[in-house]
Amino acid sequence: MCHVLLANIKFLQQLVQIDQDLADQTRFQGCPCGGALHQAHFPRKPRSCPSEVRDDFAKRFSFCCAQCRRRMTAVSVRFLGRRVHLALAVVLLSERGPTPAAAMRLAQQLAVSPRTVARWRQWWRDSFAVTALWQTMCGRFMPPPDMTLLPGALLARFTGDACEAMKRLLEFLTPLTGSAAITLRAGR
Repeated sequence: MCHVLLANIKFLQQLVQIDQDLADQTRFQGCPCGGALHQAHFPRKPRSCPSEVRDDFAKRFSFCCAQCRRRMTAVSVRFLGRRVHLALAVVLLSERGPTPAAAMRLAQQLAVSPRTVARWRQWWRDSFAVTALWQTMCGRFMPPPDMTLLPGALLARFTGDACEAMKRLLEFLTPLTGSAAITLRAGR
């Protein structure tokens, strides 16, 4: 796995542009009630984010219906649900890495506690496997990836160089990041 993606400013800016495009699609689709969506982005304090792009990651694209006041949060490749760390960091740190020591050094550099990394790995192993996204899409991966090796085993199924494969994985995960996913999580 190429951990240099966290320091690749051009790649991180591409993620911002993808999120902007996804937000534009959300706004264009409008609210299910038929009301117009108005900009209602909310602030984020992203962790594990390089200072050069922190301002670009400081807001989550979201909208509010003019009619029913329902919030519509666009799906995202930058954020994985309500986690404060970048989705990219969650994927990279959940990966076992070339060596456990290398993975722990990266976690220390990003100020992510070992308990947090363990919780993310547990999420990939247990919770991700029962998401509607995985239940719907797992049949498209033949043979199925080894669930104990996620997210690396899943990332290996996406083609292209490290940047392209990571973008495809983050785009694959977007259904877990929008309004419906947040509502389900809050309801638990």
